[in-house]
Amino acid sequence: MNIHPETHRFLNRHDKETLLRQKGLAIWMCGLSGSGKSTIANAAERVLHQQGRFTVILDGDNVRTGLNSNLGFSDQDRLENIRRIAELTKILVNNGVIVFISAITPRGELRDLARGIVGEENLFEIYVKASYEACEKRDVKGLYAKAARGEIEHFTGKDGSFEPPQRPDLTLDTEFLSIEEAALELIEAVQTRVSKA
Repeated sequence: MNIHPETHRFLNRHDKETLLRQKGLAIWMCGLSGSGKSTIANAAERVLHQQGRFTVILDGDNVRTGLNSNLGFSDQDRLENIRRIAELTKILVNNGVIVFISAITPRGELRDLARGIVGEENLFEIYVKASYEACEKRDVKGLYAKAARGEIEHFTGKDGSFEPPQRPDLTLDTEFLSIEEAALELIEAVQTRVSKA
């Protein structure tokens, strides 16, 4: 009731994108823990940076140590985690930033929530695909071993379900693609979306 947004007086998105010589875009990467989301985002960001693009990575673990440090892994907390990430992403994209979001985002309803907040035209969904068994073998963070010992409740893919996206804009199967190949595919797929005419 007593909130009066001031966006009508701010510089608009076109002004920011013109300054940055790029278009804002949310590159939302979902997949199991250890599938390669953060590693691919990091590799792709470095290439875009070399091309003169301004980017930000919102990594799920990093966001949970700050902005979302008060959230757990219940269904309600997962929803709030994604809602907050999506709202931050929307602000960044509307200011001309190319944003990589590396978040498990295990259910379709969560991905739909993100898309609804960020905007269909602003969100490029990538499914970083790898089986539970492949991620368990990698176990880069030691989480799969903890889950096997029963030390983690609601672990995605084991106790907590993961619903693969039905129609992602791009699927990167990291059981068959190297990090470099996946990053290159990602960059090629978004290049026209981020280029300012």
